[in-house]
Amino acid sequence: MERLQKVLAHAGIASRRKAEELILAGRVSVDGQIVTTLGVRVDPRHQRILVDGIPIEAERKVTYLLNKPPGTLSTVHDPHGRPTVRDLLRDVPERVYPVGRLDADTSGVLLLTNDGELSYRLTHPRFGVEKVYRALVQGRITDGALRRLSEGVPLEDGMTAPAKATLVWRGDRRSLLELTLTEGRNRQVRRMCEAVGHPVLELTRIRFATLTAEGLRQGSYRRLRPSEERKLR
Repeated sequence: MERLQKVLAHAGIASRRKAEELILAGRVSVDGQIVTTLGVRVDPRHQRILVDGIPIEAERKVTYLLNKPPGTLSTVHDPHGRPTVRDLLRDVPERVYPVGRLDADTSGVLLLTNDGELSYRLTHPRFGVEKVYRALVQGRITDGALRRLSEGVPLEDGMTAPAKATLVWRGDRRSLLELTLTEGRNRQVRRMCEAVGHPVLELTRIRFATLTAEGLRQGSYRRLRPSEERKLR
C-alpha cells in the first residue's frame, strides 16, 4: 500500500505536489469514491484509480544499477543546478529514486528504483544487507585501527555496528582497505576512517548486496535482470 499522491506521481500524472493539488480539488477517485484528503493509502494493482474520470496505469516496478561517478549528487533534483544521478538516467522513462545515498565525492554501485518496498528492505539495518566499500586512506594503517573499525567506532550519532575491515595493501603514506557495512549512516565510511586517524582520500562502493558494477564504465547504468531482482528480495 502506498500513498495516493505517490502512486499518481509514479504513474507520471504529475509531480507529488501537483498530485496533492489534484486530490484536494476532488479530481481523483478510488474504486468509484472521490478522495479529497491527503494520506490515503491505495494498492494500484488491485484498486481502480481515476483522474478526471480517466484510469491511470500503474507504473511497472523497475530497478537500475548505476556506476556513479564522483562529483554527482545522489538525488533526482538539486536546486543549485549541480549534476545529479537523474541527469545520467535521462533515457529512463520511470520515476526512479536512489536506494540510500553515496556522497558526491564517492563513486561506485548505486541502485535506483520506484519500488518502495524493495528500497526499504535494502536500506533498513534490520535486514543486514551488505555494502562493500574500497577506501584509499591517508597514512600507514595499523592492525589496531583495522580492529577498531571491525569492532565499531564511536561517532557523534552513536557507536557504529560491527563491520568487516580487510587490508588490501599499506604503504608508508597511504593504505587501501575494504569495509563491509550493514548500516548506512551519512558519510559513515569517511567518518569511521577519520575517527581512527586515517582520513579517506578516495572512496568507491564496489558491491551492494550481490551486485557489482563489473562491466559498467563510470556514468553508465543497466536495468537489473529478473533473476537479480528476485535475489535482492
